[in-house]
Amino acid sequence: MPDLNTTRFPVNVDAALREAGWQPGRWDMRQAEQWADTLRAHTSPAGHRHSVFPAAVEAWAEFGGLRVTPPGPGRQIAPAPLHLDPLAGLHLARSLADLGRALDTETAPIGEETHSGAVLAIDARGRVYSLDHAGDWYLGPTVDHALTALVTGIQPTRLASP
Repeated sequence: MPDLNTTRFPVNVDAALREAGWQPGRWDMRQAEQWADTLRAHTSPAGHRHSVFPAAVEAWAEFGGLRVTPPGPGRQIAPAPLHLDPLAGLHLARSLADLGRALDTETAPIGEETHSGAVLAIDARGRVYSLDHAGDWYLGPTVDHALTALVTGIQPTRLASP
């Protein structure tokens, strides 16, 4: 049982992450570097390439590979089961590059919402987004905020079209 006075995440999010295999200090840099190499090596048929930067590699090292199941109903919307595998966005180099251009930054995939197929992306400042058939969504200023929003069903903010 986590110490409720020192959890980094809300208790229910902490429990879901731990159930998925996360623990404080988890850091698999070897796997993160393998994902970075795979993404760097991939070029779309139209010539688009993935960006790889420290915020993405750090997110992959700490959370990569986890399959997170929300522990209960959502606050505002249905919570999202997650698979934190950046290769879920392997074939979306153009979409991620387009999002990055719109936000004036670089973006990289970090995983997906497994029920909807929405791809999760992080930007060079560590902000997290979800891209799905209905649009692009802002999930929070950090991976921690985004995971909390997704696991607890907090309504994300739709990004406005330019």
